[in-house]
Amino acid sequence: MKQIIVGLGEALWDCLPEGSKLGGAPANFAYHVSQFGHEAVAISALGKDVLGDQTIKEFDEKGLKYIMPLVDFPTGTVQVELDDEGVPTYDIKTNVAWDNIPFTPEVEEAAKNCRAVCFGSLAQRSLVSRNTIQQFLSATPEDCLKIFDINLRQNFYTKEIIEENLQKANILKINDEELVTIGRLFDYPGLNMEDKCWLILGKYNLDMLVLTCGTQGSYVFAPGVSSYQPTPKVEVADTVGAGDSFTGSFCAAILADKTIEEAHELAVQVSAYVCTQKGAMPVIPEDYKF
Repeated sequence: MKQIIVGLGEALWDCLPEGSKLGGAPANFAYHVSQFGHEAVAISALGKDVLGDQTIKEFDEKGLKYIMPLVDFPTGTVQVELDDEGVPTYDIKTNVAWDNIPFTPEVEEAAKNCRAVCFGSLAQRSLVSRNTIQQFLSATPEDCLKIFDINLRQNFYTKEIIEENLQKANILKINDEELVTIGRLFDYPGLNMEDKCWLILGKYNLDMLVLTCGTQGSYVFAPGVSSYQPTPKVEVADTVGAGDSFTGSFCAAILADKTIEEAHELAVQVSAYVCTQKGAMPVIPEDYKF
């Protein structure tokens, strides 16, 4: 039986106004999946430096399993600025460890034993990590759930990379701003938001498309299914990692055979809670777990 759930890509430190916090979408995803009782593994690369050591220490403290080869590049960092509503903007440093994730035998073994994997476009900005991610996806079992959390950042993406990953994914996770960008890249003129989602779902033969729209709610589209959930009004500490907690809890619920509507409702509740906490990896209250 395929056992592990993998977050694959960037491992980095978010340098926030109040100090640095461990982050990166794949590690955030793996951490939140693990809170629902799944065996989750974060896969990336770290530098042989203080931040690399601190990353391992924090993963150990949180009980998160990882495969993090050490490479001759610095551990990744992101300068995060928050606006008055707690919404982040990012300055993502280049030529760092997670740009150079090696496809080791341990990584390949994880791929072969993978039940679900979440990956994005950001870690594929460099050829080394892009090749590793694509090799990983090719090595997974046929029934592995592949979640493409598109995660467009700065100018670190191309139409080619997006299309290649859409063709390999079962689920696309995207936000409303990213959907506008995709509409421009793929020349979908004159279509409203929902029509774009249905078009992408059908064109790439996806099982589901998850669209988040910040305070305007979120949608899940699947053949014969359309689910909408409003965004709960909460006191926001920051929104860093909220999207990753949404993806992680949604994935955990789907793997537990919850309906799309049930998984969607849980994901909304969890991500709203994460917004009330500082940093990307707070402990989720037991009330949310199943």
